[in-house]
Amino acid sequence: MIGVLPPLGSLLNKFRGYWVVLAIGVCGTLTSSPVMAHPHGWIDLSVRVITDDDGVATGLHQTWRMDPFYSLVVFEELQQIQGSNLQEGLDQLGSDIRDNLSQQHYFTEVRVNGEPQALGEVSEYTALERDGRLTFMFILPLASPQPLAGRMLEYQVFDPTYYIEVVHEEEDGAPSEQALILNGEPDCRLSVLPADPDPELVMQAALLDVDETGEPGFGRHFAETGRVKCD
Repeated sequence: MIGVLPPLGSLLNKFRGYWVVLAIGVCGTLTSSPVMAHPHGWIDLSVRVITDDDGVATGLHQTWRMDPFYSLVVFEELQQIQGSNLQEGLDQLGSDIRDNLSQQHYFTEVRVNGEPQALGEVSEYTALERDGRLTFMFILPLASPQPLAGRMLEYQVFDPTYYIEVVHEEEDGAPSEQALILNGEPDCRLSVLPADPDPELVMQAALLDVDETGEPGFGRHFAETGRVKCD
């Protein structure tokens, strides 16, 4: 059963448990020069804003690709437990991820014209292996569909404690605006705004030890912002 994967607990604890082991192992091979402590791993993010033909936003289709080191550890553990039936283990893992993310608001905040939006519950999701990376895909519905004509939708996806960094997939070294795909009308401009944390916050993150996490909400300062601005 997937439940015997160490360590047990929330999704964050699963991520952090593996990444702490990896970080300690890596740091042990380094010299005495300072090492930036946070973040300890990352997720490559792609988002599609789901709309109907009238340009009313109904949710966000998110694709998370876990970093190669974490993915390797997970796949090795699943192979030991599941043998050749890797997908069965991934199916159970996907369910565990969904259940635990639901307690963390799916790491996602959405605003329309600056107003925070309530989120619905995820019922469509899957976990799979893709190009050697653990990939989790899910549809996060808005509790209330939102017209986009003449309005601006913004979202941020981040680990509140910044133990894990979430960044949009890149093209030529920059966040790809193709990570944002709008269906239907109206005419909208898509962009990904980089994070611009205060240098003091960057220093605070660097000073956190390998087994420490930032205060809740700390990760917001390091989050990229996806923006959909419509005419």
